[in-house]
Amino acid sequence: MAPVTSLASTVDQRIADALSAALPEAGSADPLLRRSDRADYQANGILALAKKLKGNPRELAAQVVSSLPAADSDGVIKEIEVSGPGFLNITVTDRAIIETLAARAADDRLGVPHAERTGTTAIDYAQPNVAKEMHVGHLRSAVIGAAMVEILEFMGEKVIRRHHIGDWGTQFGMLIQYLIEHPHELDHQSGDGDNGTGADIDGETAMSNLNRLYKASRAIFDSDEEFKARSRDRVVALQAGEKETLDLWQRFVDESKIYFHSVFDKLDMEIQDPDIVGESGYNDMLEETCRILEETGVAVRSEGALCVFFDDVKGPDGNQVPLIVKKTNGGYGYAATDLSAIRDRVRNLGATTLLYVVDARQSLHFKMVFETARRAGWLNDEVKAVQLAFGTVLGKDGKPFKTREGETVRLEDLLDEAVERATAVVREKAEKAGLGEQEIVENGRYVGIGAVKYADLSTSAVRDYKFDLDQMVSLHGDTSVYLQYAYARIQSILRKAGDAKAVAHPELTLAPAERALGLHVDQFGEVLAEVASGYEPHKLAAYLYQLASLYTTFYDQCHVLSDENAPELVENRLFLCDITARTLKQGLSLLGIRAPERL
Repeated sequence: MAPVTSLASTVDQRIADALSAALPEAGSADPLLRRSDRADYQANGILALAKKLKGNPRELAAQVVSSLPAADSDGVIKEIEVSGPGFLNITVTDRAIIETLAARAADDRLGVPHAERTGTTAIDYAQPNVAKEMHVGHLRSAVIGAAMVEILEFMGEKVIRRHHIGDWGTQFGMLIQYLIEHPHELDHQSGDGDNGTGADIDGETAMSNLNRLYKASRAIFDSDEEFKARSRDRVVALQAGEKETLDLWQRFVDESKIYFHSVFDKLDMEIQDPDIVGESGYNDMLEETCRILEETGVAVRSEGALCVFFDDVKGPDGNQVPLIVKKTNGGYGYAATDLSAIRDRVRNLGATTLLYVVDARQSLHFKMVFETARRAGWLNDEVKAVQLAFGTVLGKDGKPFKTREGETVRLEDLLDEAVERATAVVREKAEKAGLGEQEIVENGRYVGIGAVKYADLSTSAVRDYKFDLDQMVSLHGDTSVYLQYAYARIQSILRKAGDAKAVAHPELTLAPAERALGLHVDQFGEVLAEVASGYEPHKLAAYLYQLASLYTTFYDQCHVLSDENAPELVENRLFLCDITARTLKQGLSLLGIRAPERL
C-alpha cells in the first residue's frame, strides 16, 4: 500500500501553494507549519516573508487566506484565520482526520513510508569486553544502538550491526599464560558443559569461571616477576598468531560470549555471533593502515611514534596533542584499530554511514579518528561517520552510579532488580487483570526491562540521567509502565466490546479529545522520519508518552462502550482505540519494549 500523507503535510502544501499564488515575487516559501493550542495548526512563515518583502505581515496573511477557498475542494481545511502579527491559525475538518486515520489503519505499517534504500548504515553498539563483567556503563550503548537499528530498518535503511568487543590486548598474555600453567581452570563440572567446552553452561557460570581465573592470574602476575615476564612473552606469541596461544585465547572469547548472550537475553535483545567483530578482527589490517597513513603524509613520526596532529587539539601546555596510531615500541594504539575498522566497513561492507553509539567521554578520540579518515580519503562527501554520543548513568544522588561499597554496578544485578520490582507491581494488579502466575512472571520481565530501556531512551542520549527504579516502574508519569498500561487498557476495552467492531465513521462530529488524539496519531510517520534522520530516539519516546496521555484524556472524557452511545459512535471510538493501540505497540517495539496484552 502507498504511504499515507499526513494532514500536516497536506495543509503545509496547501498553504505553500497559496503563498506562491498570492505572492509570486516571494518564490518558494516555507509556511513554517506546526501544531498549535489555538487551532489544529499554525503557520508562522509569513512573518519572515513580510520582512523579506518589506510588507505588512497581516496584510500579506490576508492575501494568502483570500487565495484559498473558504472550505477547500476536498474538505481538508475547515477554517483559516489571521491571528496576531500575521500568523495563520488553521483548523481541519473532522472528516479529514478520520479518513486519514482510516487510510493508516488499512496499512500494516500505519501508512509510514518505507524509503527506497539509498545507502547502508553500519552501527557500532553494544561493546562489552572479553573476560570482564558487563556493568551499568555498558547499558546505554546497547539500548540506544538496538533502538536505532530497529528504527532505521523500519524506515527502509539497510543496516549492518557491529559489536566491537574488547577481545585483544596485553591482559590476555597474563590470562593465557595462567591457563597454560593451570590447564583445567576453564574446564566445567560434569553436567555444566559439553566435555569441557562450555557449550551448555549458563552465563553466570561462565562469568564466574572467568572472574576466578582473572583474579588468580592477576595475583600471580603482581607477585611473581618470572610469571610476569612469561605473560609478556605470551602477548608477543598472541600477536604473532602462534597456534596454541590463539586456541587458548579463543577459549576466553567463547566463554565470554556465553556470558554476553545471557546478559543480552535478559535485556530482551538479540545479538548474533557474525555481528561480533572485535578488536582482533582488524589485526591483519593494522600495519597496512599505518603504512597508508604514513605514505600519504596523513601521519608523521614524532619521537618514534606514528602520529596525526590537529591544529585545534592542544594540551594544557598549548602543545598539540596527537592521535597516536603506532606507539614508539611498535605496538598499535586504539586509533589503528578504529581506523582499520573504518576502512573495512567502507571498503568491504559498502557502508555509506558509520554510526558509533559510544560514550560522550570518547568524543575527542572519535573526532580525531574521523578527521584522520577524512584526510586519508576513507570518509568523504558520500561516506560519513557520526558519533551518537551518550552521557553517564547516575544514581539518585546525581553522582556516577555505584554500589554502596563504591563498586561499579553489575548490569545483571541491575536488570534482576528491575524485573523483581516490576513483577511486584504487576502482581498487585494481577487479580483485577485476571493474570495467572506464568503471565505475572512474563509480564514482570517485560515491564522491568521495558522500564530500564525507556528511562534511558526517553532522555536525550547526550545527557546524563538518574537511575531511579522506584520512578521507572511507576504507573504514573513518563514511564514505559504508563505506556504499557495504556496499551493493555485499550486491549481490555476491545475485548469487552463483544460484537461491536472498530469502524471509522468520517461523517461523525468529533469531541475535542477525539480530535486531539487523532491528530497526534497522524504524526507518527513524521516523528519517525525526524528520529531516524537525527538519531534521536528520545523524540519517539516523547511522542509515545504524549500519545498515551492524550488517550487517557480521551478515555476519561469520551465513554467508548456506553449504552447511551449510538452504534456508529461506539464503532468510531473503538476505531480510535484500535489505531492508538497499534501505534503504541509499534512505537514501543521500535524502542525494544514489549506491550503485554493484559496488565
